[in-house]
Amino acid sequence: MNNIPFGELKGIKLGEKFAKYPILQGGMGVGVSLHKLAGAVSKAGGIGCISTADIGYKNPDFFKNPLKANLDAIGKEIKMAREIAGQDKILAVNVMVALKDYAEIVTECVKQNIDLIVSGAGIPLNLPEFVKGTATKIAPIVSSRRCLELITRNWKKKYDYVPDMVVIEGPKAGGHLGFKRDELEGDYDSMLGKITTEVVDFVRKLEVEAGKKIPVIVAGGVFDGFDMRKYLEMGADGVQMATRFVATNECDAAPEYKEAYVNAKAEDIKIIQSPVGMPGRALNNTFIQKITQEKEKITRCYSCIKTCNVKDAPYCITKALINAVEGKLDEGLIFVGANVDRVKEIIPVDELINKIVDEYYEDRYVSIKAI
Repeated sequence: MNNIPFGELKGIKLGEKFAKYPILQGGMGVGVSLHKLAGAVSKAGGIGCISTADIGYKNPDFFKNPLKANLDAIGKEIKMAREIAGQDKILAVNVMVALKDYAEIVTECVKQNIDLIVSGAGIPLNLPEFVKGTATKIAPIVSSRRCLELITRNWKKKYDYVPDMVVIEGPKAGGHLGFKRDELEGDYDSMLGKITTEVVDFVRKLEVEAGKKIPVIVAGGVFDGFDMRKYLEMGADGVQMATRFVATNECDAAPEYKEAYVNAKAEDIKIIQSPVGMPGRALNNTFIQKITQEKEKITRCYSCIKTCNVKDAPYCITKALINAVEGKLDEGLIFVGANVDRVKEIIPVDELINKIVDEYYEDRYVSIKAI
């Protein structure tokens, strides 16, 4: 098996803006990826992404009027992120389809001239209606070619629109997962490789039909530059990483949250059933162990997720995620990716991105084409 030369790393172009490196930072809520992290990633040459999930949780009005607090926070977070990154950089937001106020959140993001909306945790069938005629680009998150075909067929028929970018999220991702529990066991990497090949094939044909470039981004277990090179060799245009960006100086979460990532071991990871109705990957901490034994009393509903039934929910996911991001780990839900045990240190964002790029060019990488 001999190494073979691989091309120069190419960036991502969206509209009139360009990211030097094909690295999209995954949106992490509640409050894990806000303006500090997203701004730093975009400034360093990637695409930073703000999570809109309960984005206004720091606002005192959040407990009285969550929607108003969230809408107010969107503009503020985007503005502060742009001040860090620069106006010429690509900045994204992540908006979950499962949000009760999905339409209002998306509308506000477009109003604030966000460059890219990444949308998953459900199928974003009506997303184009909010962005047609604007400069905002949209990217659905999919877990299969079949899902992308459904979205594309719907968008073309109803809106004469095709995706501006496609994000493939594999089974090793953190947080809520677009797979059934029995699909979260087995050879994850082979599964993601197969999905990538199928989606890339579909998108390349779609590009010809649409007459535009549609970057394909691979996510879910992408940890380093070696992974990035592997998926780019499969035909993808870039990768999305989330877990690794938590362990950065600029991540918006509390220091205790970041340290939980650094200290995590493989055996600490657990697949849970979220109140949202989807499986999720999290740390098996005191909170998870407690709610597994006894349902938590829910005293307040934040109307965050469409599919959450307060009467049956074992705990309030908004409260649990806020507790975690604020550093109250024993009372909080800590979502993680499958590679969290490989996180060993907290470093600046620009140092992390440079490290990933250096790994991409490492001589010790063995090309899949050489095997």
